[in-house]
Amino acid sequence: MPRVIEVRLGHAISDQIGVGSNRHCDKSASRSVRLWSLHPSVLDRQGLIALWREGLLAQKVLLGQTKGYRFHPQLNRLRASKNPVAAISTYLWAVLDEARARGYKFDASKIARRRNPAVSISVTDGQLEFERQHLIRKLRVRDPARAHKLKALRLRPHPMLRVVAGGVEPWEIV
Repeated sequence: MPRVIEVRLGHAISDQIGVGSNRHCDKSASRSVRLWSLHPSVLDRQGLIALWREGLLAQKVLLGQTKGYRFHPQLNRLRASKNPVAAISTYLWAVLDEARARGYKFDASKIARRRNPAVSISVTDGQLEFERQHLIRKLRVRDPARAHKLKALRLRPHPMLRVVAGGVEPWEIV
């Protein structure tokens, strides 16, 4: 039996989610896409669910199945890879792994490609730090204890990313 997660506005949805509509999400969160470079384990429940949905939306964009968000800067790093659909699929597999570790039942059939551990994209250490600070600001409101822990954690990237020296990535909206 799938666990039920309470979403911010109190609407219940099944853990077995796909793209679906955003009617249960808070409107400010649905205005921008965030494909975190940080390891999915640092996200709270709300952040992990949003990441899954936004990753699936990015996958639809890269597959040419939607007209919205086609020019979103967060997609530039995926488009720059040899195979953007394989890259987003690899990204989503790691999100799915974290969801399963928490007992959530995200639908793996939504991922376009099979696992490919050879897919890797670089990310700067400056980007990871930027995202840590961004996430801490969000978590101060939603989960102050997690925000406090995140301050002290050693930064870990998403499993498909390899860290290189540098500042905030050019695709980041600051």
